[in-house]
Amino acid sequence: MTMTISMYQASVPVFIRMLNNLVGILEKGATYAEIKKIDPSIEE
Repeated sequence: MTMTISMYQASVPVFIRMLNNLVGILEKGATYAEIKKIDPSIEE
């Protein structure tokens, strides 16, 4: 008996985990910028 897995089942959980990790990184960056009084509208 073979079990098939769809592309959705194989990829979406990975993307969700990666995006949640990215949210955490961006939140840490925003907190750092706030502590250091860095204007978030500045682009480098």
